[in-house]
Amino acid sequence: MKQMNWKELPHAGTVLKAGNANEYKTGSWRSLKPRWIEENCIQCLFCWVYCPDSAVSVKDEKMTGFDYDHCKGCGVCAMECPGKKGNKAIVMEEEGK
Repeated sequence: MKQMNWKELPHAGTVLKAGNANEYKTGSWRSLKPRWIEENCIQCLFCWVYCPDSAVSVKDEKMTGFDYDHCKGCGVCAMECPGKKGNKAIVMEEEGK
């Protein structure tokens, strides 16, 4: 199934069929993106719990990165990240870096 970018989304948020959110690549409109610093990660998974886009990738109950096709760059994951000894495991940076 072809994934759409934001320019191909239906106007006015029209839902064409139920359960089709994964078809839309909404990450293409972000200006900031989260960067994971693995050595600072304590695997609390707060990022996964609070991500409104389900864009935090988890395998075997461990954070493994981000689904940048669906991450909109809201920064909630970075705000909720306690990190190790006060050093954040997720920082927001400009797209393209």
